[in-house]
Amino acid sequence: MNKIFQLLLIIIFFSGCSFNKNSKFWTSETIKEIEEKKFEKIFDDPTTLNKELNTNINLNLSKGFEKNNLSKKFTNNDGRVNFDGSLKRSSKYKFSKIENFYQSEPIISFNKDNIIFFDNKGTVLQFDKRSKLIWRKNYYTKSEKKSNPILQFANDKNFLIVADNLSKYYKLNLETGDLIWSKNNSAPFNSQIKIFKDHFFIIDFTNTLRCYSIKNGEEIWSFQTESALIRSQKRLSMVIVEDAIYFNNSLGDISALRINDGELLWQLPTQSNVLYESAFSLETSDIITDNKDLFFSNNKNQFFSIDIKSGSFNWENRVNSNLRPTVVDNFIITVSLEGYLIVIDKITGNIIKVTDIFSSFKPKKRKEILPTGFVVGLKNIYLSTNIGRLLVIDIKSGKTISTLKIDKDNISRPFVSNQNLYLAKDNAIIKLN
Repeated sequence: MNKIFQLLLIIIFFSGCSFNKNSKFWTSETIKEIEEKKFEKIFDDPTTLNKELNTNINLNLSKGFEKNNLSKKFTNNDGRVNFDGSLKRSSKYKFSKIENFYQSEPIISFNKDNIIFFDNKGTVLQFDKRSKLIWRKNYYTKSEKKSNPILQFANDKNFLIVADNLSKYYKLNLETGDLIWSKNNSAPFNSQIKIFKDHFFIIDFTNTLRCYSIKNGEEIWSFQTESALIRSQKRLSMVIVEDAIYFNNSLGDISALRINDGELLWQLPTQSNVLYESAFSLETSDIITDNKDLFFSNNKNQFFSIDIKSGSFNWENRVNSNLRPTVVDNFIITVSLEGYLIVIDKITGNIIKVTDIFSSFKPKKRKEILPTGFVVGLKNIYLSTNIGRLLVIDIKSGKTISTLKIDKDNISRPFVSNQNLYLAKDNAIIKLN
């Protein structure tokens, strides 16, 4: 980064934000909301952000944490979770090793104190809080088991919806694991599942959002966006706000549909002149929302804010990340693929602070490390990696304060439930408290 660009960063920072010189703390009250939002590129430099910024300024978040789990399911915004544990390993839930685990984005589903996951043959498993197996069910043929299905889950107290990358979707009794109904789609699935009232929603490999009946699995409506012959394996995502559902496809397009009948409200491409090669390599983070705007980033060095009503850009800046971001107060918190913790003003898109959280790794080792996901706790941020390390990062300073070895290979993003932190690896789920 040359001196001119460094000066530009400083000018942008001080022109878009302000802070109390005495306390040197950023709070949500220090960010002035802009009433007339306009599309704005915060950085014109095409290079990836790889320098620290304003490391001497501490971040002070509000004391509360997000209690509404239902809201999280609809918005994908984890916010600040109720966790401040000592990270002592308390339980290990074992299962047969999942092949190519590094390619999947597994979801741990929670049923009160129990956890639900799957193994290499597509067996659905439910464990209690002491790691004791409650039930295990497999509804695949011999040939299907050999294909090592990857499962996605969503549950709503009494039932569990399962969908896989083999085109199958089915409903189980949550308490017993018994099959209620099973259906097959014309294409495999690779997205989140959202349950809303008596329907559920999922996206298949043709970039089609499908709305199904929870009662019998019949399709209510579908909406197909432009498809690509070759597409990334990155899981697609969606959010629900009031009477609309918003989702992305593998080409980077964002679509808004009326939730009761699937009618298109607006559609916005985020990539220009998408080629098959770039579509295959495009990896977009989960979309999250604060119920006013959509926020997401990708591995093409783009972070977007989109107005939820009009479908127009609020701003775009240069952040290289395919991880789900988090909104807390008026801050967006994310981690770049290069290992930088980034704090963004959600109103203006100005980057407030950048800290190097991979600084303790040697340069040669650092090139091999990728972040796989994070959650923001009461005092710390917990970041998982593809080398089996869990980084503990102080929220205020943005510095890594400890590194915990979970495994030697890929571990999932952290999940928090009942003040416990869970991490999935290829043959077990680790519970920390």
